[in-house]
Amino acid sequence: MATRQQFENDATTREKNGETSEFRFESVLQDFRFAIRQLRNNPGFALTAIIILALGICASVSIFGFVDAALLKPVPYQDATQLVGFFGRIALGPQYNVSYLDYLDFKKDNKVFSSMNVYQGDDFLLTTPVGAQKVDGARVSDGFFRTLGVTPVLGRDFLPGEDLPGASRTVILSYVTWQKRFGGNRAVLGKSVILDGEQGTVIGVLPKGFHFALVGPAEFWTPLHSSGNCEQRRVCHNLKGIARLRDGVSVQTALANMTSIAQQLELQYPDSNRGQGAFVMPLSDAIVGDVRPILLVLLSGTGLLMIMACVNVSSLLLVRSETRKREIAIRGALGASYFRLICQFVTEGLLLVGASAVIGVGCAYLTMRLLARLIPREMLDRMPYVDGLGLNLHVLEFACCIILVAGLLFAVTPMFRLSLWDIRVGLTAGSRGSAGTVWRRLGSNLVVIELATATVLLVGAGLLGKSFYRLLHVDTGIKPDHLATLQVDALESGYSQEDQKIEFERQIVSRIARLPGVKSVGISTSLPVNGNGPFIWFQVVGQPDRDEHNEVNQRQISSDYLATLQARLLSGRYFSDTEDSTKPRVAIINQALAKQYFPGESPIGKQIRYSKSQRPPMEIVGMVEDIKEGPLEEATWPTIYIPFEQNPTRSFSVAVRTSQAEQATLPMLAAAIHQIGPGIAISGESTMSTNIRDSESAYLHRSSAWLVAGFAAMALLLGVIGLYGVVEYSVSQRTREIGVRMALGAQRNSVYQLILKEAGRLIGAGIALGLVCSMAAAALIRNLLFGISSWDAPTLVAVAVVLGIAALSASYIPARRASSVNPIEALRAE
Repeated sequence: MATRQQFENDATTREKNGETSEFRFESVLQDFRFAIRQLRNNPGFALTAIIILALGICASVSIFGFVDAALLKPVPYQDATQLVGFFGRIALGPQYNVSYLDYLDFKKDNKVFSSMNVYQGDDFLLTTPVGAQKVDGARVSDGFFRTLGVTPVLGRDFLPGEDLPGASRTVILSYVTWQKRFGGNRAVLGKSVILDGEQGTVIGVLPKGFHFALVGPAEFWTPLHSSGNCEQRRVCHNLKGIARLRDGVSVQTALANMTSIAQQLELQYPDSNRGQGAFVMPLSDAIVGDVRPILLVLLSGTGLLMIMACVNVSSLLLVRSETRKREIAIRGALGASYFRLICQFVTEGLLLVGASAVIGVGCAYLTMRLLARLIPREMLDRMPYVDGLGLNLHVLEFACCIILVAGLLFAVTPMFRLSLWDIRVGLTAGSRGSAGTVWRRLGSNLVVIELATATVLLVGAGLLGKSFYRLLHVDTGIKPDHLATLQVDALESGYSQEDQKIEFERQIVSRIARLPGVKSVGISTSLPVNGNGPFIWFQVVGQPDRDEHNEVNQRQISSDYLATLQARLLSGRYFSDTEDSTKPRVAIINQALAKQYFPGESPIGKQIRYSKSQRPPMEIVGMVEDIKEGPLEEATWPTIYIPFEQNPTRSFSVAVRTSQAEQATLPMLAAAIHQIGPGIAISGESTMSTNIRDSESAYLHRSSAWLVAGFAAMALLLGVIGLYGVVEYSVSQRTREIGVRMALGAQRNSVYQLILKEAGRLIGAGIALGLVCSMAAAALIRNLLFGISSWDAPTLVAVAVVLGIAALSASYIPARRASSVNPIEALRAE
């Protein structure tokens, strides 16, 4: 007897060892082949699981790519955490320009910076053999690049004092310009370039990857040369600054010190510095701007979507395991161990994850490239971190992490249903088991959360979509259709005198007016929706001067400009062609200015003047309805329009009203202007409708609406699938109960009601929770909402109805299967 027992023990040991050896060398391949056959035999399940998980991976990885580029990568400068941006602060808000004289005082009196410099993005007219070309550039103080810790790869940096008025003109090239315009020739040092009619000597080339987002893609960098009229007046704010903190100094300490200096300057120079403060922030925050909160919200949304995807695929795996009870029971009866069966299910789960990962990561790469291309060029120039966006090391590490988590989840999921007792005893007896009960409860709670998440995202998408629609239909005060626009700049050498500038403007208007299809032509120093500013301070003649800074927009316009825009004249008149510098000074104001400074009275005939100016006052001769000069979503700022010929300039915008397609007119406009002379550059050819549609505010609202709508659609799909999985699992667990009910005479309708009532409770709870959370979550996107409240009733009702119908439709499928149960077969199977 002892011998027999010993033999059986040895046989069992050999069997176990053989199974272990088989697993190590052959079972993995067998499991893999069997998993492929199983998935091939169930294409609906396989495709659904792969697509759901791939969508979650795609959304998570693509948004993380932007987060990594914008928020996680350090600013590419030496000791970037010590770099800050400093700005002025006025009633309009922080990040306002500072004057050159104020900068000198800040630099001299501060105790927190080891270095401090200023910069100004500028457009230069580059003289070339084929004529003048408008190029992007920047003017900086002499230590700008040293503060950033950037060293030219060729040549030298600006020397101390090289930004002073008497210094020689020098130029540093960007790497791209060196390659594009000079063929990468190292002999470029010492060559001359002519910018704005002045000759400068090339002294260096910046590194290949250098890009300073706050000035855009500057090709030419020149010293500040503070010899202009603006640099001699404290009221002229045209500069922004960067600084490097001293060791141990925080941003808050620097802000306090700069604020203290600003208060001293306000007391010392009350005429120019009243209400002028200071603002300091990390340079990385200044570069990223408003993108940070948006990206964090989107990343949170993708995290929820990924969790929903994993939960849904786990639910589908559990539902599918119910259809394989006989297979599992037979394999268990034939001697398959619990570990062996788990390995099979783990292999199937990992196979799903692997296929989903390949598709999801590939789609994420395409999504990132697509989203980057959809960013307008003007915005992209201020987002250098988007360059090279793709599957870098950080993004791939993140992708591997979420794929690993998903793989582990799917490896653990079968353990909820497969216990050794279930396989050999309970599974064939139809026992629900504790794991099934736990999953039904857990799954029901997760579905409620999924539906609530879908509700939040759908409400957000609805609010943003409605906001975007209203933004595009906001009253701009003009008729944008059939309006062609472009920017004209002329060299100062040929147009330095006022009469030359006036003649230049008249030539352009005359030539364009003769073109076929042109109805009218207007000139302005800035077009609508182009942004507020430049600002001027003014006072009303006859009212007491309280040293207040009444800041308003100023535009120099031709006599036909407002008529060309088809702006509505509310009272008074437009300018006449004869109102030049020899005539009395006149002005037209908008309705916002009249309401603020002339409440309850007509402004026509009133006189205004620039603050502290010795020039004669201006008489208000007309009032127009508000034109959106600034962003579409902001309130219209008070604006003064003055005759172009009473204050002419050699750089201005042209608006042309056409009787034909405005896009087709643009080449003719450019050709007509180029005929005037070679010293004229043309840029920004576009249409007014395009300017409005592609404005920064419109793009921000449009992209936010589309992204959240995409997330909402995925959340709706995942929520509905999750509900289907839970209800289907519940039906599979209650087959015996349903069979008994039908055997006792229950009708199909009662079974429908039983299942749909259970689903309805989950749907109602999820939607109710989601609607409450939606109104709270809307606070996160309140800055993106326009003309709509966070509790917009039509949006909330529409989301509840759509989600309810979709969820009930998904619940109908398992309800129909439950009502089709044959009670005899159900009881026999159990």
